[in-house]
Amino acid sequence: MPIRDQLPRLLLLSALLSLLVAGWGGLVRMGWTMQPLAVADHGALMISGFLGTLISLERAVALSALYKNGGWSYGAPLLSTLGALALVLGLPRTLAIALMTLGSLSLVVIFIVIVRRQSALFTWTMTLGAGCWLIGNLFWLSGQPIYQIVYWWIDFLILTIAGERLELTRILRQPRYTHNLFMAIVAWVIISLALTQINLDMAVRMEGIGQIALGLWLLRYDIARRTVKQSGMTRYIGLCLLSGYGWLLIGGLLRLMLGAVPAGPVYDALLHSSLLGFVFSMIFGHALIILPAVAGQTLPFKRLFYAHLLLLHVSLIVRLVGDLGNWITIRQWGGMLNVIAILIFLASTIYAVVTHRRDNRSPSAA
Repeated sequence: MPIRDQLPRLLLLSALLSLLVAGWGGLVRMGWTMQPLAVADHGALMISGFLGTLISLERAVALSALYKNGGWSYGAPLLSTLGALALVLGLPRTLAIALMTLGSLSLVVIFIVIVRRQSALFTWTMTLGAGCWLIGNLFWLSGQPIYQIVYWWIDFLILTIAGERLELTRILRQPRYTHNLFMAIVAWVIISLALTQINLDMAVRMEGIGQIALGLWLLRYDIARRTVKQSGMTRYIGLCLLSGYGWLLIGGLLRLMLGAVPAGPVYDALLHSSLLGFVFSMIFGHALIILPAVAGQTLPFKRLFYAHLLLLHVSLIVRLVGDLGNWITIRQWGGMLNVIAILIFLASTIYAVVTHRRDNRSPSAA
């Protein structure tokens, strides 16, 4: 098989390795005794190494399918994964950050191409999301601390997902005012992020209001409200989405009430209510669609997928209780169960793919 055909799978594998290393580093940061591994770069590996690579890869695959010369778009996930590799191997941090920054710049270029092909509110929203990743990385490259720039990274993910969901609402033919409201919310979020350079505490509280508004918009207008009433895979994806929107609300409320916190358990709650509760709920649901498109592997729905979804939510509640109550042991076990939920998700996904291939193998290939 040509290397170009193998590249999406290799990049997907590298993104998953970043996820595993980031999870390991996160547990060490929480106090679990194990061999330190990229502890200081837990957030960068999770957001840029895993999620940034995954989002860029998804867009590169789509762009390559549209244009014969679209192979250049694989530069975005390749650069971000090389940056993650540089962090893990202990290469100069400036090199690693520069590679990730170039990866985010490449994703912005990809979205500019997409917008030129289809200028719509949802494509512009995702372009703004990619711009947030780039700006956050540029601030990181300039030496700003993670606690000040992490909200740019988080809103990269939130706006990208919100744009994708907005695209799907088109089939519902929503009234015009719903799109105007969506635009106002996105504008509020962007203004809030810009204010992080002036007054971080005020900006985080404002960003919390924007996050609450976006969560309410998605709960009200997303197609998941209808699909959750169906059965099988459609119902499962709908539950993933709606539960994720609930965590978006919780994350926004925490930001509004607590403001900017530079470190510690409360900081952990501020970040992971969104990054785990919202983002990973989206990943659990969208994996059934993304994996076939990116890796060319059929991923059938299995009822056992509810196990990792339920464990994610229960363990995150435990973690936040430990965070907000300053109960270290509860917090640690919540974090450990978060990682176990993700590992069960990966194992369940592999199991579903393997059993599907086995069950559909032709007699001549057996």
